[in-house]
Amino acid sequence: MKNFEYASPTTEADLLAVLRDWPGETELIAGGTDLVGLMEKMVITPKRVVNLLEVPSLREIELLDGGMVSVGATVTLDVLLVHPYLNPYPAIRQAIEGINSLQLQCQGTLGGELLQRPQCWFFRDGRGLLAGGGRLVEQGDNRFHAILGNDGPAKFVSASRIAPALIALGATARVIGPEAEDEAFLPVEQLYRVPRHEGERENSLRSGQVLTHLILPPAEGLASATYEVRHGEGPDYPLAAASAALRWEGGVVREAKVVLGQVAPVPWISHDAAMLLVGRPVTPELAEAAGAAAVAQARPLSNNGYKVQLAKVAAKRAILKAAGLEIGGF
Repeated sequence: MKNFEYASPTTEADLLAVLRDWPGETELIAGGTDLVGLMEKMVITPKRVVNLLEVPSLREIELLDGGMVSVGATVTLDVLLVHPYLNPYPAIRQAIEGINSLQLQCQGTLGGELLQRPQCWFFRDGRGLLAGGGRLVEQGDNRFHAILGNDGPAKFVSASRIAPALIALGATARVIGPEAEDEAFLPVEQLYRVPRHEGERENSLRSGQVLTHLILPPAEGLASATYEVRHGEGPDYPLAAASAALRWEGGVVREAKVVLGQVAPVPWISHDAAMLLVGRPVTPELAEAAGAAAVAQARPLSNNGYKVQLAKVAAKRAILKAAGLEIGGF
């Protein structure tokens, strides 16, 4: 690990101030479950590491006017899992439960989980996020890589397991910086982007910007669920996942959102699947059709064609689960 300077600000203003000193050469740390390993392997070599855990505002969970819920970026996953304000959002709770590691739940934070770096083994072996413009992935072991949105050099999959749920629910991210007066609220999906050039990151935050809070919309009338297809019951990342959020009226779906995880460089919003659901009551047949629509544009690589079926099943079962129906299988 390369030597680095360490800073531990105690206010949001101080946080932004220490980020301005070395733009592009500073990393943020909270639980450290992802960053420490990348620094040990010299994949990331920052000159300064800034601790977020001493900023009190980032550790708060608050009920806001109108039934919205604000969650600070450094709230740990175990706290979030049992907090009563999160009861109306089962898709989030199910995503955290899927991580299935007490250590990762107790140490990992919400912001860190959302912005963790891709698990692509080419990237983590120091071969770059785009792995030779995508050629190394195309020619190598791509079993766990993208089947959607992979037409450019980015072939990795977005690592976050909670982002699909937040996007399906319509959550908003609060971002501050780089200047002290800069504050923006944007849909969670806008935190992610597909890099086209080496050196670009998979998130849209600019140098000096910080994700501070996630704002959940009122949950009244909203049903949601997350379903993951995994190797087993350990902490390994799922092979494919999906989150669905449905709003009902008169027994039929009036609003729907279906978001796939672990299948594309960004959490993958399936507008086609959602359109099939709107205006109809959910049935196993409709959920099956929506799952098929969610992967209709898939373009698997040489060794990951199996993920198309898994993603289809994940979408189908997330929809059925959100609707309170039997999901089938084991």
